[in-house]
Amino acid sequence: MGTMTRADLAEAVYEEVGLSRNESAELVESVFQEIGEGLVRGEQVKISSFGSFYVRDKSQRMGRNPKTGVEVPILPRRVLVFRPSHVLKDRINRSLSAKPSA
Repeated sequence: MGTMTRADLAEAVYEEVGLSRNESAELVESVFQEIGEGLVRGEQVKISSFGSFYVRDKSQRMGRNPKTGVEVPILPRRVLVFRPSHVLKDRINRSLSAKPSA
């Protein structure tokens, strides 16, 4: 098992759709660009049978340095959240149950 990259996605589009490699790479980049811009605008991005991305605001809170024990304020920030769809969860769990036990 490895990591899937943009290049891997572009190659998959090239093989499945039949666009040129350059067009496939541009298409993948365009999709990521649209997703990113939507999230920056505060929109929720839903991809059917895959999941939803959204940005959540976290307020300031007090944290603790685990090494020294000193309390440190954690500033307010926005975090990206991904919620997988039930379809994706089911596919992942089915793939685990199909593997032989070691």
